[in-house]
Amino acid sequence: MKYPKIPLAQSILEIFRAKGIQHIVISPGSRNAPLTIGFVNNPNFTCYSVADERCAAFFALGIAQQINKPVAVVCTSGSALLNYYPAFAEAFYSEIPLIVVSADRPKSKIDIGDGQTIRQENVFANHSLFNANLDEFPSDENDFLINEAINTAFAKKGPVHINAPFEEPLYETVEELVVHPKVISSTHVNKDIDAVSNYANLWNQSQKKLVLIGGLNPNEIEQKYLNHLGNDASVVVMTEVTSNVHHPNFITNIDTIITPFSEQDFIEFQPDILLTFGGMIVSKRIKAFLRKFQPKQHWHIDELRAYDTYGCLTKHFEITPNIFFENFFSKTVEIESNYQKELLKIRALRLEKHVDYLSKIPFTDLKAFDIILPKLKSKSQLQISNSSPIRYAQLISMNPTIEVFCNRGTSGIDGSTSTAIGAATASEKPTVLIAGDIGFLYDSNALWNNYIPKNFKIILMNNGGGGIFRILPGHDETPVFNTFFETSHCLTAEHLAKMYGFEYLTASNETTLEYSLEAMFAQNEKPVLLEVFTPTLENDKVLLQYFRELV
Repeated sequence: MKYPKIPLAQSILEIFRAKGIQHIVISPGSRNAPLTIGFVNNPNFTCYSVADERCAAFFALGIAQQINKPVAVVCTSGSALLNYYPAFAEAFYSEIPLIVVSADRPKSKIDIGDGQTIRQENVFANHSLFNANLDEFPSDENDFLINEAINTAFAKKGPVHINAPFEEPLYETVEELVVHPKVISSTHVNKDIDAVSNYANLWNQSQKKLVLIGGLNPNEIEQKYLNHLGNDASVVVMTEVTSNVHHPNFITNIDTIITPFSEQDFIEFQPDILLTFGGMIVSKRIKAFLRKFQPKQHWHIDELRAYDTYGCLTKHFEITPNIFFENFFSKTVEIESNYQKELLKIRALRLEKHVDYLSKIPFTDLKAFDIILPKLKSKSQLQISNSSPIRYAQLISMNPTIEVFCNRGTSGIDGSTSTAIGAATASEKPTVLIAGDIGFLYDSNALWNNYIPKNFKIILMNNGGGGIFRILPGHDETPVFNTFFETSHCLTAEHLAKMYGFEYLTASNETTLEYSLEAMFAQNEKPVLLEVFTPTLENDKVLLQYFRELV
């Protein structure tokens, strides 16, 4: 087997191997040659080559999202490293383990005017869970830092940075290792379960408990606990499309339910206790409601963090939801309440209004989503881009066997396509990405990728610009708005699809969309891009009227 001659590179490789880091996403370069040589020539690693560093990092994020283990991204020195930052920040806020390994010049070459050098040490300091700034020569300190970075990525579920300086020559290899680095086990501390009795007493006395669930991995919460919540008359459970939890009594379309509420409705709905778990919440309306009509108690369940999103956090349970519920439900009792019953009545009413309104609207974004989502295949995976697509997806019910993901850590438009391709590669499940036109064009280098599965499909919603800005306050039909906010354009993805080997389909009305969806799902020998054209000036009007018609 070939090993890089440089001892520091050998140490990194050997510790990664011992720690079980399998997936390595490499962006071609010269300074990282010792690492590239080592990873590619070692059968313990599965290596991917993704040239664009921003895409590479999101591709790695998608893999890590699926396997729930750290994935490494490796780049050369200089500005290449900075292109990892969007995905690095997303990994931080979405609690996804990511290991950035950046090759660097020796410290003596920094800040003397040498080429392709920047100050790489601690460059991710605001969002990195650990920074391992290595010395050029092997040492126990280097081994400790590498181990600590990997252990932190595992234990704290987030991004870490290892910066490794290499001096030329970079491409020399040897047949035998010259290092025997130390491998240090992670010291995981089991946190004591806070005495839940006092909180169970509060729970048992409350007739209005709201459980709000953010993004979760599929099957992360045991169904018996979800059933317990769903069957409790004093509990209303509201879920996001990315929650991946299901029960007949759960409220899955939050905005549809609460947007038409009057002031009195909000007062009556105000919970005594708010219990939250899972990732970031998409719905701006539920956040605005809880900030104005605050519960007396807000408890958040998460091993690592608790954000005071609603300004009323009173307790952070630093354990997993499953462990919490296992201990909590043994101390709770069901009480009489109409809280859930009243919300389910409202849900039934909203559903009637929803169906009636959707039956009479013209072909727009909302109508397209109403056609697309029910046609997604069972036991498949849906990746959704940010801005308009994730919000439309919150309004339409879909098959509960479909796994749903979205980069909601930072809620950025960058990297959704790259993440989806990485996720599809790792999961091996049929995967559909629904993307908006601006986000798709922004991440078009994601298609410059040799790992796209044959059954990967993109549904591109092209409404001629950033449609999200048309439904936000302040919209004004002027050249300034169209150019600097909406980013109006007349581009299509036809030539991109051809260049990257996708079958290209289009739709611009209900009939062509139905036909193209059927053709898209029938094609599994090459990836497909279905571009859906909707009318720019009608989408916001139809959506805003939708909420008015729900009353």
